[in-house]
Amino acid sequence: MYLIQSNKMADNKFEFSYSAFNDSSELNEADARLLDEARKVTEDAYAPYSNFHVGAIAILENGQKVAGTNQENASYPVGICAERVLLGSAATLFPNVAIKTIAISYNSKEVKSDHPISPCGMCRQALLEYETRTEKPIRIILSGQEGKVFIINTVKYLLPFAFTKAN
Repeated sequence: MYLIQSNKMADNKFEFSYSAFNDSSELNEADARLLDEARKVTEDAYAPYSNFHVGAIAILENGQKVAGTNQENASYPVGICAERVLLGSAATLFPNVAIKTIAISYNSKEVKSDHPISPCGMCRQALLEYETRTEKPIRIILSGQEGKVFIINTVKYLLPFAFTKAN
């Protein structure tokens, strides 16, 4: 006779809420303006290899704005995403000032820019580090040049089970 032990495991779930809008006309004035600036700053991206231009603009707690664009390089791993360019600039120009909201948009000659995109994994980690460092949530507005808009109220929703300074 064999004894079979049952270790009942708990099923867990990670969920979060975000706001979805049909287009930027449904946003409040401040968010619409910030998104419009992110859409425009995509023009400053240096993306001759992918032709995928990303722009990000943040409003800081002190009212200042900081922008970033992706910067590619012929040596592929040397490039840097718009979000991390923005974070480095914000940290240098305004040390220890929290970011209230970041709007991120993109433009491409090869795909239609009509839906939100989300930051890559490396950028999610960098954004979470900044949020953790300043101890203030960062709202993120995501959209293409037109179409749907997503608003996420804190970066931590984008990276469950994150590696943080607590680790």
